[in-house]
Amino acid sequence: MAPLKLGIPKGSLEAATVDLFAHAGWTIQPRARNYFPAIDDPDIACALVRSQEMGPYVAGGTLDAGLCGIDWILETQADVAVVADLVYSRASDRPARWVLVVKQESPVASVADLTGRIIATELVGYTRRYLAEQGVEATVQFSWGATEAKVVEGLADAAVELTETGTTIRAHGLRILADVLHTHTVLVASHAAMADAGRRHKIEQIALLLQAALAARGKVVLKMNVPATHIDSVTALLPSLHAPTVNHLTDSGWLAVETVVDRQQVRTLVPQLKAAGAEGILELALNKIC
Repeated sequence: MAPLKLGIPKGSLEAATVDLFAHAGWTIQPRARNYFPAIDDPDIACALVRSQEMGPYVAGGTLDAGLCGIDWILETQADVAVVADLVYSRASDRPARWVLVVKQESPVASVADLTGRIIATELVGYTRRYLAEQGVEATVQFSWGATEAKVVEGLADAAVELTETGTTIRAHGLRILADVLHTHTVLVASHAAMADAGRRHKIEQIALLLQAALAARGKVVLKMNVPATHIDSVTALLPSLHAPTVNHLTDSGWLAVETVVDRQQVRTLVPQLKAAGAEGILELALNKIC
């Protein structure tokens, strides 16, 4: 079988995607002035592709699979199979939002007030469909960038812009009128690739390990030794995926305990565990949880 042709999103998602693959077990090495990064898997051939173009390239068979925002799949209406939802972005592990924004002092108070107005955005097709569903007739203009500035400078009455925290929007003196679309990264594949047993197997392997790497983010393993007389008080403190693992040591008076916890819980848990009688507490990083 020829290598699976996999699209890696170029631009804002690129570094976060390469890092995610590293935690999943693949090393991707970008090459200077080259759109085909190396990967340490002979069954995969990578190509850097802008998220905006990923859907059409996958749908058309140029790529077998690729990662991009679900927003660009909806924008281009590309006929692809969504294999896995992967909630990560350039700045966080939470979904981003496309929002309608206007100036703070704008008289526009609702989406209905945008009738007859000019709206700037990169997400032209989806925005037009969104407004049509709201019964609003407005002029939607494609923006090549600096979209928020067009509203600030009076070149547009409103904008549909992507945000994760809303900080930049507020810093520009704008306010959010409405959420248009919540988006996150997805792994998509062509229907032809999913119909091929070998390619489908590889795509599903990638999906499983990427999801496992995301599941492990922010979690650690805690291991400790506990006197048998204190086991109930220690395990009562411990959260876990199912239940803490408890094993006997060669010394019958002691037990080995381990569990998976949120990293942020550790600073509270460790003092409590020590006070409850646990000893030799170890914190271990995780790469994947399947």
